[in-house]
Amino acid sequence: MVEVKDLSFTYPNGKSLAFGDFSIQKGQHSLLLGDSGSGKTTLLHLLGGLLRGYSGLIKIDHSELSELSDALLDKFRGKHCGFIFQKLHLVKALNVRRNLVLSSWLAGMRAEEEWLTTALEKLNIKDKADADVNTLSQGQAQRVAIARAVLNRPALILADEPTSALDDRNCEDVLKLLIDVASEAGSTLIIATHDQRLKSRIGSQIQIGR
Repeated sequence: MVEVKDLSFTYPNGKSLAFGDFSIQKGQHSLLLGDSGSGKTTLLHLLGGLLRGYSGLIKIDHSELSELSDALLDKFRGKHCGFIFQKLHLVKALNVRRNLVLSSWLAGMRAEEEWLTTALEKLNIKDKADADVNTLSQGQAQRVAIARAVLNRPALILADEPTSALDDRNCEDVLKLLIDVASEAGSTLIIATHDQRLKSRIGSQIQIGR
């Protein structure tokens, strides 16, 4: 499902990062562990095709990302990857349902209404489907972001520090939701985090920055 080999990336300012080789099987959930500044977010963006110009190999679902044109990479990313960013990037002019449908439209896909409803139910925000996103609590907005990430049933879900600002109870709740909806969608879940509380819940772990 995911294969990384001899991977390195250099930013325009000259900062260079190198990553160890690893592979992740389809349906396997994994942590990218490391201190702040170790390169976890950079690696996540490389895996999702948000950064280009790397050296080495990144293969996602049998496709080597560097071999895809910009247009094909955009299409591949929309269909195969779901993202949960530290900043949620919800469109404030749209309600919850339209935020979700927009993600499918941008990927050139049609939202599955039944799966959209199922995802909202699993995340306990079905009653917020027509709500203005500006009226949501932070926790509700995060759940909308999770629903958006799984809506297209992507092969790969990439989550960047989804629990770092949460207390223990909410950390456990969000992690369970992520694992449950990823499993329901048949997706591989990769979480970039420095939150040590997650280590006991997900056995597959990749250390970054050592």
